[in-house]
Amino acid sequence: MLKDGTYAAWYKTPLDEGTGIVHVADGQIWGRDSLMTYHGACKVDGDRFTATVLTKRHTEGRVTVFGVYDELTLEIEGMCPGKIATYTATAGQARGVVLQGTLILTEQPAAATEQTGLVPAFDPGKLPKLPKRPR
Repeated sequence: MLKDGTYAAWYKTPLDEGTGIVHVADGQIWGRDSLMTYHGACKVDGDRFTATVLTKRHTEGRVTVFGVYDELTLEIEGMCPGKIATYTATAGQARGVVLQGTLILTEQPAAATEQTGLVPAFDPGKLPKLPKRPR
């Protein structure tokens, strides 16, 4: 099941590949990579999910993984049986180009355990002494 959270994204087409960050929450999906921002809506049905995502270029330079298109509407279909989702996407503006991708759920680090004592003040006199060298 595609859970709410932050995902590392990897994707490729026959033209190129890339990586980005994707956020999913409350039926919305949004994110960014080095060239584009994207946002849209997603629906989850068990292990399957679908999304319609609009993309917009934020940085000039190289072409996107779909070619020269700066704004696209992606139709995404995928599976997420655990913490890793796989998906395919197509865009009407780039007929015949199929994007394949992977989303990996970012694990939140465990909360640091609270220390129950005072940290002693630094005393350089308590550092080990180096042996004296003959001159």
